[in-house]
Amino acid sequence: MADVLFIVNPASGAGRAAREWSTIEGWLPSTGLTYEAAMTTRPLEATEIAERAVRESRPVIVAVGGDGTLNEVVNGFFHNGAPIPTTSRLAMLPLGTGGDFRRTLRIPLDPKAAVDVLRTGVPRRLDAGCVSYKANDGSTGVRHFINIADAGLGGEVVHRVNKGSKRLGSATFTLTSFMSLLAWRNKPMNVVVDGVAHDLKAQQVVVANCQYFGGGMRMAPTASPTDGVFDVILVGNAGKLETIRGIGTVRTGAHMDEHNPKVQFMYGKRISVTSPQQVRIDLDGEDPGFLPALFEMQPGAIEFITPR
Repeated sequence: MADVLFIVNPASGAGRAAREWSTIEGWLPSTGLTYEAAMTTRPLEATEIAERAVRESRPVIVAVGGDGTLNEVVNGFFHNGAPIPTTSRLAMLPLGTGGDFRRTLRIPLDPKAAVDVLRTGVPRRLDAGCVSYKANDGSTGVRHFINIADAGLGGEVVHRVNKGSKRLGSATFTLTSFMSLLAWRNKPMNVVVDGVAHDLKAQQVVVANCQYFGGGMRMAPTASPTDGVFDVILVGNAGKLETIRGIGTVRTGAHMDEHNPKVQFMYGKRISVTSPQQVRIDLDGEDPGFLPALFEMQPGAIEFITPR
């Protein structure tokens, strides 16, 4: 059995992943890795392929694509909200639109360097989030995330990004964020962080395991996927102009130094978010449904091969 299973989403990055993968396959045999590749043909297929591989304890499972592909593969490591017992390790070859998760772990964008991490990298136990939420059909959904989840404006942005074309790469997020912001109205939300309740009119509630989302926005500059807690950021009743003016500081992470009374920061392991209105959620750039949602920390739930 091959040591490495590459799960390739050819649609990732508006089809760029398919083109890049064919180039990678040209030089991959020369690396000496024993590998096989599985190409996905539809949404959620990466989860099914990953789950079969995890149950067989395939040594290394690599998500080839963007954050959405990674999220699908991550979900293959879990069943009914719990980690599947396995010795499989996860890795990433980033070829997608947003490329946010890789920024925190400094996974190289260059495919040769990223493949090299499979050989020379260090396995580290990373935390994951488990979310129960209201699915599109009204049932209760359960999904995991490894990067950042949020409720509110971010959920709206991701819904629009996923509905449209991603031809513009990370500029897709910037453009769609402006469009979404113009149509957005802040919503009343009740947020309970480890038993402490916060009632607010919110633009968004961010539950961060890693630092970046939305195509390079450093929303949670102190978040670490190995500390066993989420960084929770409550963005209150911020206005549209105020938000547009502040985008530059969010990109660098400097917004957390500004002591903005509309932004509250805390740590938490169990975060429940409800609203009397319809509010979308975003998990790693996927938009599976709506509030009410419960975000729970699962420390060290997944073993990931990280650069040295």
